[in-house]
Amino acid sequence: MEVLDPPAVRRWARLAADALGGARAEIDALNVFPVADGDTGTNLHLTVLSAAEAVEALPDDVDAAVMWQTLSYGALIGARGNSGVIVSQALRGLAEVLKDGADLRAGLLRAATLAREAVARPVEGTVLSVLEAAARAVQEVKGDLAAVARRAAGAARAALRRTPEQLDVLARSGVVDAGGAGLAIILESLERVITGSNSDRYDVPAPTSRISPMTEVGAGYEVMYLLDADDAAVAKLREELDAMGDSLVVVGGEGLWNVHVHVGEAGPAVEAALRAGRPHRIRITYLAERTHRASAGRGVVAVAAGDGIAALFEECGAVVVRRAPGTRPTLPAMLAAIREAGGEVAVLPNDEGAGAVATAAAEIAREDGVVVSVLPTRATVQGLAALAVHDPLRRFDDDVVAMTDAAGHTRHGHLVVADREAVTSAGVCRPGDVLGLIDGDVSVIGGKLAEVATLVVDRMVAGGGELVTLVTGADAPVGLAGHVEAHLRVIRPDVDLVVYDGEQGGYPLLIGVE
Repeated sequence: MEVLDPPAVRRWARLAADALGGARAEIDALNVFPVADGDTGTNLHLTVLSAAEAVEALPDDVDAAVMWQTLSYGALIGARGNSGVIVSQALRGLAEVLKDGADLRAGLLRAATLAREAVARPVEGTVLSVLEAAARAVQEVKGDLAAVARRAAGAARAALRRTPEQLDVLARSGVVDAGGAGLAIILESLERVITGSNSDRYDVPAPTSRISPMTEVGAGYEVMYLLDADDAAVAKLREELDAMGDSLVVVGGEGLWNVHVHVGEAGPAVEAALRAGRPHRIRITYLAERTHRASAGRGVVAVAAGDGIAALFEECGAVVVRRAPGTRPTLPAMLAAIREAGGEVAVLPNDEGAGAVATAAAEIAREDGVVVSVLPTRATVQGLAALAVHDPLRRFDDDVVAMTDAAGHTRHGHLVVADREAVTSAGVCRPGDVLGLIDGDVSVIGGKLAEVATLVVDRMVAGGGELVTLVTGADAPVGLAGHVEAHLRVIRPDVDLVVYDGEQGGYPLLIGVE
């Protein structure tokens, strides 16, 4: 890749969001500075996820300037926590330079400069140090875009390992900086998009000693808000907030700002914002402990990729989040469904990509007092199995255990028609071949849907099973489910069979074996 064109920026945003989602818990475990509230990984994931969703909403033919500006804006309005706000400003710095097609070297230098300027009292050994190390390292690189990206990612990883030498609290706790760990993943994601690497392995250095981060949290509040105000008013606001507390970060520009500060009393920080301009999306979090407000009702949220599947989930009482085949639901849609479902909510993502969005939405909903559990359902048939044993009269924890157990005992398979030549675990497939997948891996390659369907079912029931569920898709030929049913009557007459018309696109048949 010679330039970071709009499609590459979109891929980077999504890859970085997914990688941070996967590493969220590991980064949270590193979080001891500026306060040990164990949420840096979550905040970075939500920040970059907001940026990814913003650029994914753009049309395919958008130009580079709009793509970069939208990435920056999405990160700004979605920025959460100290590190999330700083990273949003770093993305703004990249956008300022790269929207005109300038060099990545200059973009990283601008990102580091803006990020440091946004922090009222910069501290070494943090995300700022990691970003600056990456920016400095690439200035003398004489290679192409890939060489710059590799050097930036490598320098960030090396700087991350040095953070305990720069900040005593990290050394005492046996951890590297959590924000720096997240930034390293963001830059590694950029390297992989530019170089075309297929690796999905991101290393988060584990703590070298047993720590209890929550014990270091002192009393006080984290106050965050978006602010509509002019530059002069924001300069005065910075002075007021700096005198009130610490961990002050103010980012943005052109009339829209994101403000983050830790203070002893939340009220004066909000009153200062009212004097400066119009604050909105105000979030106040008590740092010493996280309390939950009681909320009535028990519910289930289920993600569905077909009209028939959606109707089936709704008949069973679930709040449904729709998604098109091959896509994932948006964070706002998922969050709205969780809030609609009640005060205790079990979420059935029914797809690996949707699982990351569900986890992010659950983190936000918990701040409003909602008790949320995201179940590890990776396929529609697992969601159906979980919902079948849902009992709203049971204790919530017991219900979640029962639903998780039912999903875990359900093997999932599906059929798909190949649209290109590829090497799979079952051999080489060509356009038009029918692929039969079991638990996410290609198991059978054939020429006819009915033939592949019976082979897949044979393999799935060979290890045992009492119930087979078939969900036919919008493109399934008439008689496909009947052919499988007739085959089962011969080889496994003891197995129960349930057939649903899911109307999903892209997958002629979904198969579940419990």
